[in-house]
Amino acid sequence: MKQALVIVSFGTSVEKASLDIHAVEKALSDAVPDADVFIAYTSSIIRRILAKRGTPVPSLGEVLEDMEADYDRVIVQPTHILCGIEYDKIKAVADSYNYKFRELLFGKPLLGDAEDLKELSGILKARYGKEDRALVLMGHGSESFSNMVYPAFQTVMRYMGCKNAYVGTVEGWPEIDDVIAQLKDAGEKSAILVPLMLVAGDHAINDMSGDEDDSWKNLIEKEGISVSCHLDGLGLLPEVQALYCRHLREIIGE
Repeated sequence: MKQALVIVSFGTSVEKASLDIHAVEKALSDAVPDADVFIAYTSSIIRRILAKRGTPVPSLGEVLEDMEADYDRVIVQPTHILCGIEYDKIKAVADSYNYKFRELLFGKPLLGDAEDLKELSGILKARYGKEDRALVLMGHGSESFSNMVYPAFQTVMRYMGCKNAYVGTVEGWPEIDDVIAQLKDAGEKSAILVPLMLVAGDHAINDMSGDEDDSWKNLIEKEGISVSCHLDGLGLLPEVQALYCRHLREIIGE
């Protein structure tokens, strides 16, 4: 059976941040060595930017349309963090092509169930957790109910022993003001800011660690808390790559 693996990401226009995506793509590709690999981005804005640079990346629909006659089995593995709006959109696209293939399989995002939250919590605790320093994780946030994964993740981090972990979002809840209030209540003196995102792109560079007065770094420092910033996305962590690969193996039955 001829099979294809389609790795679907939101995408990024930040060249350095693209390394975060490529690391996950390579791990997933290596996990299915007998599959032809295709890359798709869901963000139309990012696709337009990359096309103008001469490095176009297709949408999922474009990839599936072109491969219709050539593959019996198609595996679609998203690199999205949770089952949010973007994930639902690509699931709908994949479902619309389901009848054109003998078999079309669709994978979970990074945080698809409680076990995923526990596993990622352990990874981040081991990487960044310290008793004398708060760990502040910046998520993207979502308008969908799936946004509740973020406050849930803070709770899981603390159950896993990282008592000074704080999770906020750029475009959801909790917001940075909620995080700062918790930091002050706990009497935190120092913090490390880490993106809870696949890539350390525009949000990490500007919203988290930028020079503007309203960056998370500057807002927290105004409260007398010393801040350091970690500017790598989750995609660069081998343990996170392994978690994506586990999801992939689950859907192909290995």
